[in-house]
Amino acid sequence: MNNSTSLPGKVYLIGAGPGAQDLMTLRGARLLAQADVVLHDALVTEEMLELCPQAQKILVGKRCGQLSTAQAFINKQLVDNARKHAVVVRLKGGDPMLFGRADEELRALEEAGIAVEVVPGITTALAAAAATLQPLTKRGVSRSVAFFTSSTAPGEPEQTRIPDCDTLVQYMGGREAIATAQRLLALGRRADTPVVVIENCSRPDQRIVRLTLSALAHGLGDTHGPVLVMLGDAMAARAHQSITETTAILARHA
Repeated sequence: MNNSTSLPGKVYLIGAGPGAQDLMTLRGARLLAQADVVLHDALVTEEMLELCPQAQKILVGKRCGQLSTAQAFINKQLVDNARKHAVVVRLKGGDPMLFGRADEELRALEEAGIAVEVVPGITTALAAAAATLQPLTKRGVSRSVAFFTSSTAPGEPEQTRIPDCDTLVQYMGGREAIATAQRLLALGRRADTPVVVIENCSRPDQRIVRLTLSALAHGLGDTHGPVLVMLGDAMAARAHQSITETTAILARHA
């Protein structure tokens, strides 16, 4: 509904989760069904947008190559729409508070005096652990986990430091696979360190591949969706684990 009062509406930063519609939280789905406007990322699936047929939908995200002015444009869109409508949703893949540029959007809304609420979503690392039946922590093997990305803001230097943790999870790891593997090998990680790669997590075209750190250093070849890379001894397959993943990437380096 249009905001007929003089007060601005409210903005909800909602996590869409990894992609599958039924991995959206109940709160997120309820708010989507009430939304007047939904500003969504490129990674948000059409299936997810079916939850808000009544809303005006605005695509505001890019998968890569984000221009320096794009976030300012998104901030302005959020503020402008909140001044016209009662319920505005900013729908983000995964969780808004992890690699989601939530800080910039929260600050813009707060400075404009617009109420905002964050609704968490399932971040891809946790969805990937579930999809692969591969716990990120394991007693006696992995007591620490780090989520990281090499992507930086436009104009900023690349982040080359890799966290020192038992299990590493690299978001947006497809293009950075070779550099990440080479750095880890140079830092002393074993060449046979287990790696699990998941592409299009939770979606119909999901693909899971197991390989080693030394194989990862050769790259992942062609990928056609968001890629998450999980590394560490916790990624080793269990003795009786049923492995049915696609092995196309592994076959290239056999």
